[in-house]
Order: sequence, then structure tokens, then C-alpha cells
Amino acid sequence: MRLTRGRPLFTGAAALALVASAVTFVALQSAAADTLGSGSYATTRPAGQAPPAGCGSIGTNPRQWVTANAPAGAVPTNDWWSSLLFKKFNCSYSEPLNAHPMAFKPANNGLGVSYTTDAAISGTATGVGEYHYPYTTDFTLGVAGLNSPDTKVDGWTDWTVTPYWSDGARTLRATIGHGLPFVYARTSGGSAQLTFGGPPAVWSNSGARIGFTVRGHDFVAYAPTGATWTVSGSTITSTLAGKDYYSVALLPTTTSTPAADRTALANTYGTYAHNHVTGTRVSWAYNAGTSTVNATYAFTTTAREGSGSGTVVSLYPHQWKNLTGATPIAQTYVSARGPMKTLTGVSSFTTGTKYQGVLPEIPAVADSSGADLATLGGYLDQAASGDPLAGFGDDTYWTGKGVGRAARLAEIADQLGRTAQRDALLSAIRTRLTNWFTASPGEATRLFVYDANWGTLIGYPASYGSDSELNDHHFHYGYYIAAAATLAKFDPAWAASNAYGSMVNLLIRDANNPDRNDTMFPFLRDFDIYAGHDWASGHGAFGAGNNQESSSEGMNFANALIQWGQATGNTAVRDAGLYIYTTQAQAIQEYWFDSSNQNFPSTFAHNTVGMVWGDGGAYATWFSAEPEMIQGINMLPITGGSLYMGYKPAYNSVNWNEMVTNNGGPPTVWQDVLWSFQALGNGDTALANFRANSGYTPEEGESKAHTFHWLRNLAALGQVDTSVTANTPLYAVFTKNGAKTYVASNLTGSPLTVTFSDGRTLTVPAGKTATTGAFTWVGGGGTSNPPTSQPPTSNPPSSQPPSSQPPSSQPPVGSNLFYLRSGPALNTTAGTAAGTQTVSAANGNYDGTPHNPVTYTKCGITGSTNGQATAFTLYVDAGNTVGQGIQVRVSYDLTNNGSYERVETYRYFATDPVPGTETYTQAVGLASSSGSLGAMSNGCVRMEVWNAIGNAATTVRIDASAANGNQSTLRIPYTV
Repeated sequence: MRLTRGRPLFTGAAALALVASAVTFVALQSAAADTLGSGSYATTRPAGQAPPAGCGSIGTNPRQWVTANAPAGAVPTNDWWSSLLFKKFNCSYSEPLNAHPMAFKPANNGLGVSYTTDAAISGTATGVGEYHYPYTTDFTLGVAGLNSPDTKVDGWTDWTVTPYWSDGARTLRATIGHGLPFVYARTSGGSAQLTFGGPPAVWSNSGARIGFTVRGHDFVAYAPTGATWTVSGSTITSTLAGKDYYSVALLPTTTSTPAADRTALANTYGTYAHNHVTGTRVSWAYNAGTSTVNATYAFTTTAREGSGSGTVVSLYPHQWKNLTGATPIAQTYVSARGPMKTLTGVSSFTTGTKYQGVLPEIPAVADSSGADLATLGGYLDQAASGDPLAGFGDDTYWTGKGVGRAARLAEIADQLGRTAQRDALLSAIRTRLTNWFTASPGEATRLFVYDANWGTLIGYPASYGSDSELNDHHFHYGYYIAAAATLAKFDPAWAASNAYGSMVNLLIRDANNPDRNDTMFPFLRDFDIYAGHDWASGHGAFGAGNNQESSSEGMNFANALIQWGQATGNTAVRDAGLYIYTTQAQAIQEYWFDSSNQNFPSTFAHNTVGMVWGDGGAYATWFSAEPEMIQGINMLPITGGSLYMGYKPAYNSVNWNEMVTNNGGPPTVWQDVLWSFQALGNGDTALANFRANSGYTPEEGESKAHTFHWLRNLAALGQVDTSVTANTPLYAVFTKNGAKTYVASNLTGSPLTVTFSDGRTLTVPAGKTATTGAFTWVGGGGTSNPPTSQPPTSNPPSSQPPSSQPPSSQPPVGSNLFYLRSGPALNTTAGTAAGTQTVSAANGNYDGTPHNPVTYTKCGITGSTNGQATAFTLYVDAGNTVGQGIQVRVSYDLTNNGSYERVETYRYFATDPVPGTETYTQAVGLASSSGSLGAMSNGCVRMEVWNAIGNAATTVRIDASAANGNQSTLRIPYTV
């Protein structure tokens, strides 16, 4: 989403780092010290910065939503079930939890259960479009009479969670998880109860087992031995024979499944129904000899009766396509990620995924004419002159983009023997990272702050909700880590843990901590272990579940871990990066690209998506409807870790052709990113596109030097050859016209001999990249003068106080509570018939700056401040459109003289793509404010409402009466 645990990690060669990190962990845990080697972090936020928060004022400490049984340490965020804990918009329960194959939604009387097999498709074939398998309650699993005021979290493991309900007399615990076709329930205070919207269709009721069908889907409820089920109207109940457990399973059957097969499946599932899953755990290992990452997904079960073991688990396509040593049953489940295949009677399963290698950068290979070398030199002269970070924003994301761009240029300069340029670029990276990695008393910018309540590290200035919502940490920090890895190659002293290496590791531990025993940060925060990819939203509180658009920036993080781990001898970090990289590379091919054409609904008219949602996908972004950006956001940044996008080169043409069709022609923005992706399928064509259009404006994180280097060399190298592997992490093999080029990098201080799986060997000098089969560019300057690239643009300027004249004096106002009325207007009396006010589409990024706002004004206010704060409640709806964000600014003119003495701009509210109103309040927090409140004398208040992002109009509910409900209001902090 772009609203766009303390053990040391160093091993092997970094013995000094091991000791230093161990000491550091004690200091961090005590919160008494804020130093890490030569670096430091703060434990107090800069003045005026709000903490991460859930719903209203009750959300600043997430542990209020867990029970005493929950694990100690940092709470997870950025997960498929995070809205249950974060409670960003729902103060009591959660938004839908898309576990797959089922989805769930807690309510006061228990756990709503849904299995949707018909996709809802919206949009057009050439424009923004999306598909969802929306949550619809099939039945509610609970306890008779349960009426809990909220749902807490009783525990979690790697891909399961246990919600908990209590109303003082009754309790319910229900364990759910990815890949579990079962819900496991523990109860007290009443009979087990399943509640339906009407009389259930029961097809079997015998003893402790009852089978029923909802919306064409078969479920079976299993009670303890000796218990029975009773059907009465729209409920099914059981006393559980005095026991406290039961389970409900979804069968992978359809309306065409023979009754005998359905019964056989119910019997098979019944064998494991009381082996409740009470733990899940992943482990991984990198086998360099076979270049394979083996991942084992283990299930701990507790037998509620008998002594059985084993369970039933369903696998996503990226798992069953790489499954080793097991055979799924024939029947499959429908899911938003494609067909899920099922194993029965297992306690674990293992995937073995081939690792095809990454590089610090594409090697410099070309013909010997020298003309292209001169052109590259000219582009490099342009990009490397002056401050390479000038023009980039100062927040964590744009700082990351800046140092990432400089690191690419430094790698190219090193390959070409331009040591002065290389060192100047490295110096700029070193200076900027050192600044960020050092916190001083009272410092407000370019620092990291540890928040103990949430167990997270936040960089300030933050951006895109990285502070308030814990969004995108892997996106932002991946750039820092990647740049640090480049710097570590040339300046290992800077990267040592007793210098600034421990600060790099701190960023890693925050975004995707590989140490599950570290209580300072959660285990693999942003990476969904079972789903195989990252989630970007910290809270995940959308009607469609969690989401992520830029899968490629997630891969940038994974590649950064591999590069940093290899450069510093940190095999724990390196291997975590290898696990995330190989797993997510498969997930991207399946769920963003659907390169096998098996997972998207057959009626979805796109060959790729810009965003993956918990319940579907969207050909869209948070920030643009342009096809180049919808597709390009899943390609950038282009680095030596981008080679995974070339594993299926035929698909690159499919993706490119869709962009051209949807765009009505070749790209007009982000050409460099798209050409670089195209080059992984056809380098010659991509290079020709560059030569014919070299006057383009680079994408902000790119440079013409890097793009030309990438295209020219891929044109020479050909396509990624996935048939050959190597016994080192930093390698690649390319094939063109039947000829292979072998590439490997060596970050150690001694020569390295790399062995490829086809028997070829390559000796790589210390600190170098070596190739075979092609001419290597060396040295060279260049005097050509290619077109000047444009510097990156900064974010829109912060809001300025409005200057327009408010309405003239009006009759005195007798209340500080105003209702949003048509006109538009603010009124102290409510409306009589609810309607809506349309807010124009943003069609750009106007975060913080009103753009075509709907303006509500009230004058004639006289009164004194009451010590409270501005409060508003807007009921907003974006329909089924994705990537919308509505924003509010409230301004106070104390004397009605046309000058607003106090201006408050609130963070925008990201609406979900599900029809129905959502609640936007001041609890999102201030984005900025200026001036001070004071006594008002015939003064005015103005509320401006606009879309900060998004390409569609939204609505605000207005004119609602008390009987209508959901009244949009503004309350000012005055006694009048």
C-alpha cells in the first residue's frame, strides 16, 4: 500500500559483530541507551508527531486488544489479520480476514464465515478494472447467547490467529489461518451455535457430525464423541456433551460432486477434526550446491480427544507448484489467488524452489566499437555531477529513492573504471545514510525512532503512512539497505557493526526480522509467510482485506538482504533474503502477473494487476490510472535483483502489449522502467525503443546512464537462462542465439571459483564481477552530450493558509456542533432526508493541498476555546473504485476578516473498494497545522473536503436526520 527479536544477526566472518550485536540487544531492550556502534536512534518522537494509532484515542497501545495468553514482545502488523489487532476503523471487531480458502469477520455473536467462489468483476478491459471474491456471511460460528463488546487476540503463530470473545458469561476462541479448511473453536458458558440467515440445508446429521450447504458450498461441523447437533429454525446447536471444543470444516466439493464422494471427504476430514492446529512455523535452508531454497511449513496439533496427529491443509499455487514429497487430493478450493490443492493427514510440507541468482548490477558487456561506451560515459557524466541526491524529498521513501539511484550509478562507474565518480557517489550515500543513522537530542528530521508500544522503527520525516499506519517499511528501508550493501563493498569499515552496520540491521529487523526470538520486533513483519508475498498496509483494515501494489519494491528489499548479507558475512540475513526472494518471485509470477494464465478469474480482462488485495486484485494503483504506472509500479526499481522478471520472457511481451493497448500506444511516462522490463524479454527491441526516444524524462529513481547501461548490455547478453544455476548467491546466466554468458560477483577479499550446474567454472577476482562469453567494457570516458535528464520532482508542497474571503457576517451561532448540509453548508440543525455530496476525482497527487474541494463554511461564531480539539465524522464512500483517498482541512477565521489564524490539515483517508459508507474522523491525525486558536468574535470556520489521490469521484453523506443515522458532522473546540 502506498497512500501514494534481538539476537545478533552476524555470523561467520563477522565475529566482532556477533559480540557487538549481543551487547546492543541488551541496551535496546532496556531502552536506556540509543546507540548502536557509531550510530544511534531515538526513543522519543519529534515534537508534533503522533504515534501509530488505531480507532480514535483508544488505539495507541495495541496490547489492549490482546489477552494474557498472547505472546510477549512486539505485536505483528502488516498481516492478513492485522485489522483484528490494529482496529484502525472498527473500534470493536475487525474488517474481513481473508485466510483462504475461507474468509472471516468477527461480530458481537461470534465469527462470521464466508466462502465466495464467484468473482465480482468491475471496470473495463483497457482501463482500471478489478476482481474480488467479496466476504459474504454464510453463517456465524459462536456460543449461544454470546454478545461480546469486542474481539481480542488470544494468540498467533506464523500464519494463524486466535480471536477471542467474552461477554462476562460466555467465551469463544476460534483459531483460523491461511490454508486451513477448518475453524477450531473452544467455548465456555453455553452451547455451540451456528447461526444462519435462514433455515440451513442439512444433508447429514448423525451423532457428533452434521453436514450442511450454504450458497452451494458444503460444510461439516464436528462435535465431541457422544454429542449431537440440533437444528431449530435458522440455528444449529450442540451441548458438546459437556466438552468445550468443536470444529467446522469447508469441503472442496461442488454442486456436481456425487453424494458418496462428499461423504467420503467428510469422513477423511473427520479423522483430523479434533486435532486442533495450535501452532504453525516456517523454517528455511539454502542449499548452495543445488541453488535451492527449501522451506518447511510445519503444523503443531493438539488432540482434543484421542491421541491422533496430522491435519488437513490447503496450498496456494506458488506452494503446490514447488511441492516436494507429497501428493494433494484431486479436489481443489477456489481462492482469490487461484486453485488451492489439499493435503490430508500431514504435520508439515516442504517446498523446494530454485534460486536463479542476483547481481550487484548487470555486467558491462558490449561490442568493441566504443560508440555506445562513449554515450554511456556522457550519460554518467551528467548523472554523477553535482549532488546526486539533490531534488529528492527528505522523507524516508524519497531519500531511499535517491540513495538507490546513486548506488546504481556507483556500480556502473566502478565497472567502467571511473573511480573518482564512483567514490563521489559513494561519499554522497555515506554522508546521507550516516546522517539518518545518527539521532541527536532535539533532532526532528533524518532520524529513526523506536516505538516500544508497537515494536517498530519509524523514520522521520515519514511518508505514505509509514508512521501513523506502519505502511511500506519494507519499501522505504529496502532502498537504504541496498545502498548500504553497495557502500559495504567499498567501505567495509563503515558497514561494521561497531560502526553503522548495526543500524542497517535495525532497519532489517523492523521490516522483516528473521530472528523469531527477538522480542523488540515481530518476526517477518511485512512478509506473509504462507501467502508468499508482502503486505504493505500496517493495519490491513479494508473491506477487501490487506493490499500491496509494488511487489517489485518488496523484491528490492529481499535483494537488499541478499546483497547486504553477502557483503558483511551475515548469513542469517542473506538466507532470509534468499527465502523471501525465491518465494516472492514465484508469488509475483502467479498473483501479480498470472504468467501461467491459471489464477485470475476467466472473465477478468487483464493479464496483470497493479495491486493484490486480500480478496482479489486490481488493475489500478493508489496514485494513478495510467497504464504505464499501473504496470510499472510492479517493475521498479530496476536493479541487479530484477532478474526474476525475466524468468518467463514470453510473458514480458504479453505484459508490454497490454500496456500499449491500454495506453493507446507506446508509453509516454516511465518509459525507462518499462523498457527495462521489456529488455528481459527482448533486449534488442527495448534498446531500439530507447534510441528512438532518448529525449524522454527519467522516472524519479532512474537515470539515463543506468537505463542505457541496462538495455545495451541485456541486448548483448540476451535472456535469463533458468536452466543453469551456480553455487554462489551472486550470479546469473544469460542466453542469446544459443550462446551462454556466465556471470558471478565476488564480494570477498580473495579470488572465488564459481561452479555452474552444467559444469562450467568461473574464477572471479576479489571484489569484482566476472563474465564469460562476451567482450567486457573496460575503462573509457566519453565526450558525447546526450539530452539533459530532468531532476526528480518533489512531493506537492505542504498546505498554505487559504486566502479566499469568507462569507460576510451571519446571525449568531448557538452551538459548536455543525451538520454537513447541501449547499454545501454547515448548519446547527440536522437535515431531514439523507443525500450525498460528490467530491471530484483527484487525477493526481494532492496530499495536503486542496484540489477542487467541496467547501463547507459557517460564520457568526462567537465564543472561547474549551481546551478540546477539532472533531469531525464524515461518512464517505468510493463505491467499488480502488486507490481513493479523501482529505479534510479545517480553518478558523477568528474575526471574519478574511484571514485564517488557525489551519489544520488532516491525513487523508484511504477508502476501500467496497460499496457502502466508511467513517473518516479526525483520529487519522494531523498531517500539518499552522497558527493558534483564540477567542472568536463573529468568526468563521471552514471545512474543505477533496480527494487527495484517486481517479474517481467519491461521495460524502449529507443532510441526514437522526432517524436516518450516519450524520456527517463537524464539532469545533469552542464554547459558544
